[in-house]
Formats: sequence, structure tokens, C-alpha cells
Amino acid sequence: MVTLTARERRTERKAQYDAFLASCPTRQLFATISDKWVGLVLVALADGPQRYNALTRAIAGISPKMLTQTLRTLERDGLVVRTVTASVPVRVDYELSGLGHDLLPLMISIKEWAEDHMDSVAQARAFFDASTEGA
Repeated sequence: MVTLTARERRTERKAQYDAFLASCPTRQLFATISDKWVGLVLVALADGPQRYNALTRAIAGISPKMLTQTLRTLERDGLVVRTVTASVPVRVDYELSGLGHDLLPLMISIKEWAEDHMDSVAQARAFFDASTEGA
């Protein structure tokens, strides 16, 4: 068995997972975490477990279908844990997993950046739209 240095292992790992390559599985994960609903669901779960209806109320504009799809995707990728409690009616809670907690600071930062810079983006859009009208 060949022993690799730490640098060689990092290089090998980087070659194995390079999102710029079409066949790389990290590209799918990148697509998932860049989805607008994913970011909002993760941030909504920042304060702890939530029930489905609480998430629906917290995230304005998300349809039940999209919330269900988003939660299933996040659960499949190991970012969210779904807990079913036997009761009448059955209680289902969603919470961030360890991976979800690792990703959360990045998602919060993106959300805050968008909120802080929206005026500048709106100005840039208006300038662009005005300069391309009739072109």
C-alpha cells in the first residue's frame, strides 16, 4: 500500500470532487444548496426544531409542494433530520443535522448580505434596464 502525504491526499481529494467538472457529484450538492427555498428553510430551522406548518408560516410564498420537496431533498442529503412522534395526530418535526448546522452560518451570511445590499442591487438593475431598453 502506498502512503500519501497530506498534500497528496488533499490534491487527490480535490481532483475527486471538483464542482467545475460536469460529472462531479458536488455539482448536484452545489445546485441543491443554491436553491432559494433551501437557504430559507435552513435559516428558518436555525432556532431549533419546527413543524411543517410553522415553516409554511415562516417562509412566505413557498407552496406546500415546494416545502415538501425541499425538506425531502435536505433530509436525503443529510442536512435536515425528520422526527416522527407517535401521537394523535402524528407529530412531525424538522431540525438541522450536524451537517446542516455546519452549513447554517454560510446561509445566514448570504441572507444577511442580500438584505444589506438589496438597495445597491436594485440600483444596478435599474441602471442596466435603462441602458438596455430599445437595444
